[in-house]
Amino acid sequence: MRAVSPGHPSEAAADAAPAAGSGPRIGDLLVDSGAITPEQLRTALQRQRSGGRRLGEVLIDMEVLTGRQLLAVLGEALAVPAITLRHGLIDPALLVLFGPEACRKLRSLPLFRVHGELTVAMAEPQSLDTIDRLAAMSGCRIRPVLALEGQIEEFIGRYASTSVDVGAFLSQLAKTDVQQDVEVVDQEAVEIEAGSTLERMVEGSPIVNLVNVALLSAIKDGASDVHVEPAGRATRIRYRVDGVLRELMSPPAGMHAAIVSRLKVIGKMDIAEKRLPQEGRVRLKAEGRDIDLRVSSMPTLLGEKLVIRVLDKRNLRVRMEELGLTHEQLETLMGVLKRPHGLTLVTGPTGSGKTTTLYSALDLLRSPEKNVMTVEDPVEYQLDFINQIQVGEAVGLSFPRALRSILRQDPDVIMIGEIRDEATARTAVQAALTGHAVLATLHTNDAPGAVTRLLDMGVPTYLLSAALNGVVAQRLVRTVCPHCRTRYRPPAEALEDAGLDPAHEGAFSQGTGCEKCHNSGMLGRRGVYEVMAVDGPLRRGIHTGASAQEIGRRWAAQGGRTLRDEGVALAIAGVCNLEEALRVTHRDEFGEDAAPGPPPADEGEDAARTAVAA
Repeated sequence: MRAVSPGHPSEAAADAAPAAGSGPRIGDLLVDSGAITPEQLRTALQRQRSGGRRLGEVLIDMEVLTGRQLLAVLGEALAVPAITLRHGLIDPALLVLFGPEACRKLRSLPLFRVHGELTVAMAEPQSLDTIDRLAAMSGCRIRPVLALEGQIEEFIGRYASTSVDVGAFLSQLAKTDVQQDVEVVDQEAVEIEAGSTLERMVEGSPIVNLVNVALLSAIKDGASDVHVEPAGRATRIRYRVDGVLRELMSPPAGMHAAIVSRLKVIGKMDIAEKRLPQEGRVRLKAEGRDIDLRVSSMPTLLGEKLVIRVLDKRNLRVRMEELGLTHEQLETLMGVLKRPHGLTLVTGPTGSGKTTTLYSALDLLRSPEKNVMTVEDPVEYQLDFINQIQVGEAVGLSFPRALRSILRQDPDVIMIGEIRDEATARTAVQAALTGHAVLATLHTNDAPGAVTRLLDMGVPTYLLSAALNGVVAQRLVRTVCPHCRTRYRPPAEALEDAGLDPAHEGAFSQGTGCEKCHNSGMLGRRGVYEVMAVDGPLRRGIHTGASAQEIGRRWAAQGGRTLRDEGVALAIAGVCNLEEALRVTHRDEFGEDAAPGPPPADEGEDAARTAVAA
């Protein structure tokens, strides 16, 4: 049974001009309509045979008629609408559904879908066989329209070259049905005008496929965030890999509202509310693993912008030994964490890997004999055998209130997502002083700065000096792509900024750029750390209210190595380039940087094993 309905334009087209060999040909139709003369047709056919081109192209080159005239005549003769292709008519997501090779083979280009009807530009709209194949591939009724074959090929090539790798993503979509694993809100609860264009677009498979492809692409490439933002004449979809935003696709602006609505629906957000920021989350299964997505919407001048945070549990299964700490740092941190009570801080900017470090520490500390509890805003990853509390300011569950309640739950280990205010800081310190191991994050530039940050929050010096066990400060540096690695000599200014002699010899490396690293020369990231254990001299300094500079000088005198020291050491070993190490770290204000030595031996980095000490 055919996918077209009775009275469909394709039936009329088939009656007017059946497929080649069983009815009038294009040349005959043009002569019968008076568009060209028999003599012009004979001349065009001779040129066609000698040049191997399409008859329509030959006639246009002969200036016998224009492309618009050719379309008008053929459309009228075939009783099918004729169109000139342009960007606004074409939904690039449909290439994901069909694939450019299939479109070329069928000499057809899907344009847009409304309800169950798919409009397709065809070079031969009278071909019922092609219509049946399109219907079988899409599951839709097909509405054919006539377009020049040259234009169809041009637009297939244009969209295929600027879109994602369709074949790869279709393969992924075949393996993993993202839509089935996404928990969607009850459609009756969505406040949207019934039968509206937006509702029809959201229900349509092109939008679902486009969103699935964007999410799968981000997950496959290890992206931390996906940005969907209005950009005037297009919707810009980018994702952040290794700390850098990359362009993924740019669907037409007309699809923006539908894409946003689809993401808001699966994130259990109100798609009718476009004036206020919203937050949602969804769990899905892709690439054989569980992925949590946090969706955040923000109204902008041109429309709603969405950012999807990709939370991959696989990233949390990092043992402490795999974080990239040096042997000395690992021993120091393990010693700090083994203390039965006290406060351990992890500091650094957003996106520096603090959560991974914290959860690695929790994984080390949790056991059947311990009650481990966390208070987070939001809970980024759900972990087994750990009691996680989600802060909810709307219902009055703040960090301080949650912490006070946790203390009545007989905890052994407490993890605080972030110390943001005086009340949280004081409660955390009090918990550390009453027999609990407390882990928390803080936003400071370095380890010594964490001390003054807590003092500025109002924690008394005598309490902090007694409670604080240690501080880990960290950054993430992009590593040199191993596929295009080459030796290089850093600029003299970079060597000077790093505190190195201009004649310093090291295994300095950089990437030249290749397909594997998207021509960036960088592939992957690794942590750079400073680990400061608080012992006698440092405790006395904290107790007397010493400044961050003084704390740093005391720590350096004990052999402490700063973020800058470790970053430069990685550059000397060729793990990252020197400019990247300088970009991520800063020169410490509490004294001269120590001479950078080699980084820890890392089985995954050949360059690290060839480190040359300064």
